Amino acid sequence: MDKRLLRICMIFFALMAVVSCRVKDTSEAGTAGDDNSWLEEISIRELQQGYADERFTVQQVVAGYLERINSIDKNGPSLNSVIIVNPDALQIAAELDGERSEGKVRGPLFGIPVIIKDNIDTHDKMPNTAGATVLRNSFPAADSPVAEKLRKAGAVIIGKANLSEWANFRGMSSTSGWSGVGGQTKNPYVLDRNPCGSSSGSGVAVSANLCVVAIGTETNGSIVCPSNNNGIVGLKPTVGLISRRGIIPISFTQDTPGPMGRTVEDVAICLGALTGIDSADSKTLASYGKYPDDYTSYLRKDGLRGKRIGVVANSGGFSDRVDTLMLRAIRDMKSMGAEIVEVRAPSGSEYNDASFEVLLYEFKDGLNKYFEGLGENAPVRNLTQLIEFNKKDTIELRFFDQKILEEADKKGDLASPEYLKSLSAMLRATRENGIDKMMDSEKLDALISPTGSPAWKTDLILGDHFVGGSSSLAAISGYPAITVPMGFIDNLPVGITFAGRAWSEPLLLEIAYSYEQATKHRKAPEYLPADRFQD
Repeated sequence: MDKRLLRICMIFFALMAVVSCRVKDTSEAGTAGDDNSWLEEISIRELQQGYADERFTVQQVVAGYLERINSIDKNGPSLNSVIIVNPDALQIAAELDGERSEGKVRGPLFGIPVIIKDNIDTHDKMPNTAGATVLRNSFPAADSPVAEKLRKAGAVIIGKANLSEWANFRGMSSTSGWSGVGGQTKNPYVLDRNPCGSSSGSGVAVSANLCVVAIGTETNGSIVCPSNNNGIVGLKPTVGLISRRGIIPISFTQDTPGPMGRTVEDVAICLGALTGIDSADSKTLASYGKYPDDYTSYLRKDGLRGKRIGVVANSGGFSDRVDTLMLRAIRDMKSMGAEIVEVRAPSGSEYNDASFEVLLYEFKDGLNKYFEGLGENAPVRNLTQLIEFNKKDTIELRFFDQKILEEADKKGDLASPEYLKSLSAMLRATRENGIDKMMDSEKLDALISPTGSPAWKTDLILGDHFVGGSSSLAAISGYPAITVPMGFIDNLPVGITFAGRAWSEPLLLEIAYSYEQATKHRKAPEYLPADRFQD
């Protein structure tokens, strides 16, 4: 056990002795007891009600999650999803308990333990590394807007999540969930299966009940794919709905943070706390007047009734068993009053190559600016120096190359004709000739497709073995998408994605909630050993 974790455990036992007298009835369900099993699958509203009823304190809840991280993530199945715990988490919890005793509740996430991806700046005792050894000791000078808004809403940031290093934008044959700082994250359903990335740790931490909600980031698939593989709900918002300032970037055009949770309601609550205009992120200016104060007001069990849903015909076909689950989902939605029509999406050949060119240019530009923002303490000044650092490091090139970093470093600035041509082509193909055209032609409320395949076996030698996925169209267009559990294949979860027009998060949440409440496919993982499948 490292010294930081040992210190947290010592504080935990000390605090438990102090606060135990405040618990009114330890025999009551949903009340803090001797173990932390009562925290499994607990929701934001259940925790908030428990605080209001004084069945437990924020300190007890946070201590319980820290113990779960120790027993499940660091020991036991050793999921390796949390790259570092917040050494001040219990102190923050005590402060929140003090505020509640004075009748103060900061916001909708009061006392809610949250884990955020380790590419999001926090101004505390946790570095922001993107999983890269070069940033192992990089401590941001300020909170990102995401971290700031979480704290303002009352959340307790209890740790940072492991991820695919540099958000999976480094080598051509990398393995999702691996980073030089954090090592390999495991899938909690079957331990030798991959959690997907790049928000692998965020997805695993939520699924394994190591936190209530987590924050991931997505450029293309990095929220929805880990949510698919780990049996949770993940929302990739419209680019610009949430500020990206203080997040280690890939793409100004495609990057966005987003909430990941076990239920649509928890994701909706978290989303409402994160939105807002940030003058330092020009993309957020377009969100003015396009986000509500409370997304939960759109959650209706009959939200599918009367909706016209387009099933993307050419998004399936990569797995017969996934297609079977998709057919069941379609039948379920029809029974709930939805009208289902078939549509066809543009071929990936029309936008994937252009998007990759855009990512290379924007990654170089954005990462160099991030390094500059670190000031005198920056370990490297630019992408060129990063590449040279990795060549000398004993960890970074142990399994994977850095060809993507090298290709990005060759690119010019954002005034390059090649960049501008690629940007225009990909947006036209995915927006006016893509999602907008599909939805306009059939007057659709949303598009549906299978999120992906069941998790593949982790392979540090050959890299990821993706079978299929549907993230690209929404990701490259910058439009929203939410994935919800759709069922299981050999104990491995599979999700369904609901996508739509820009700023349509309220409608997508309404539809996704209706489907979730009618089907309830989410079930907690059992940490099955390698190659063990049960009926």
